[in-house]
Amino acid sequence: MNVKQAANVIELLEFFARHRQPASLAEIARHFDWPRSSTFNLLGTLAARGFLYEPMARGGYYPSPLWGGLVRQIESADPVPLQLHQLLETLQARTGETAVLAVASGANAVFVDSVESLQAVRYAARPGKLVPLHVTATGRALLSQMAPADRAKVLHRASFERHTPTTLMSVAAVEKEIRRSIERGWFEGNGEFTVDLGGVALPLALPHRQFAVLVAGPMFRVKDRTRELAAILRDELAGVAGELS
Repeated sequence: MNVKQAANVIELLEFFARHRQPASLAEIARHFDWPRSSTFNLLGTLAARGFLYEPMARGGYYPSPLWGGLVRQIESADPVPLQLHQLLETLQARTGETAVLAVASGANAVFVDSVESLQAVRYAARPGKLVPLHVTATGRALLSQMAPADRAKVLHRASFERHTPTTLMSVAAVEKEIRRSIERGWFEGNGEFTVDLGGVALPLALPHRQFAVLVAGPMFRVKDRTRELAAILRDELAGVAGELS
């Protein structure tokens, strides 16, 4: 699903986040190859609602502080606990690899926080990144927390596209891997979505929230460390889960 007007607003915010300076109607229309009339309507609507302003007359548009205020209100109502960011910092320090916190959103896992490895070659996992639930260790850790009927709905709507030679290509294969992972005690990534990327994930269920925590890096570093990484994850998650519960 892709509602054009909603996608345009998101792309406009991403544009300003990258450029970090005002832009005129003409510059925005040219950048996105949008018709001038629809660009005028979009910018005019956002400006009329207070979401865009002109720092100087005819100096171009820029997002107003109203966006930040709304985000802060949303976050304050249901924040990601500070202990979970501290958990990621600890995991990164203990493993030397990137640590990620993710939640489920439709057919995807969304990264809501991360602490990247200090290694020159590392997994880059910025917050907001989307990865398919059925293709990744993170996603399968989230799927494992769903009721069977809910998981079946997600998997039967999934797009089984081959991303790499190791991508799981059927509902049955994903279900089998979830059962295997539960029996083994951790969820393992084996380059199914990104070639040469491996990792270990575990589910983290808290009151009213379900997360997955991932430690990931290049396969040449993590392939022979899966048991070690899983043990570190279990150790650190046990303490945090008890504290937050």
